Amino acid sequence: MTIDQQPVRDRLDYDGVSPFPGATEHHAVGRAQLGLTAAIVILPLFALGAAIVLAWGQGVALTDLLLAAVFYVVTGLGVTVGFHRLLTHGSFTALPWLRTALAVAGSMGFQGNVIDWVAVHRRHHAFTDRPGDPHSPYRYGTGLRGQLRGLAHAHLGWLFTGDATTSAERYAPDLLADPAMTRVARAFPALCALSLALPFLAGWAITGTLHGALTAFLWAGLIRVALLQHVTWSVNSLCHLIGNRPFTTRRYDRATNLWPLALLSFGESWHNGHHSEPTCARHGLDRGQIDPSSGLIRLFERLGWVSDVRWPDPERIQRRRTGPLSPARAPNAD
Repeated sequence: MTIDQQPVRDRLDYDGVSPFPGATEHHAVGRAQLGLTAAIVILPLFALGAAIVLAWGQGVALTDLLLAAVFYVVTGLGVTVGFHRLLTHGSFTALPWLRTALAVAGSMGFQGNVIDWVAVHRRHHAFTDRPGDPHSPYRYGTGLRGQLRGLAHAHLGWLFTGDATTSAERYAPDLLADPAMTRVARAFPALCALSLALPFLAGWAITGTLHGALTAFLWAGLIRVALLQHVTWSVNSLCHLIGNRPFTTRRYDRATNLWPLALLSFGESWHNGHHSEPTCARHGLDRGQIDPSSGLIRLFERLGWVSDVRWPDPERIQRRRTGPLSPARAPNAD
């Protein structure tokens, strides 16, 4: 029995501070899945070490940094705008070609196939910081030891347990019924390979050397993947522990706004705003909050490529304000 199938009683009995029922139990993960996950997580970190050695004494080529930035933006926005705001929450409606293009770009971010990603994230919203949440940092309780263990689980550990397995039939039946999305999901391994091959080929084309191709592969390929992964995982972990909570959320939902991650996460770290208004196309609900993802959605809207965009309703947002900033640990009432 996976955690999303736990009896409702277990979730109703949760008091907001205790470890989740069965928190120390983890379901077996197949060796193939475990090995693949480990490779996706660990290899980019080895690449960082290799890149540092290669750059020692001569620095990093501007070409590599520019390519890394381009691929980071394309794949990152594929995750935030495509996987998250469009496909998970339906914050807007996109033309079929754009919907598919965003799903392809997100798949190149090495965060799992589009259907599984959406299923896990919808489950996260269904049980945020309660039993059933696949990556809550409160899994082991709210004591210091439990929080440290929970932080590791929420950031990375959940990927290596049965918590990463979520029923797509239950949480993403709409995508399973979409032929374009099922094709993109099946193509995930090929898209990952393409995500690494393109920087290599671009580096070769620009520099005309194998060395230039390899350094582009490291910086715009593997290291770019590592950075995007850890920024995304930090939203799962840090953005439920550190930061401000200016808006009300569901009971026990401790999602926070963490401004230092706003630019790198393309606006995803305004996590309290998002959990307060999950279907809103803009997560930075206050003036001055950087949200590049919503900026791209606005551009798409002006080009006529998206419609039915769910922009913030000022009156509704005002009603959801908590007044004084709430600490991350304080559970809300329903």
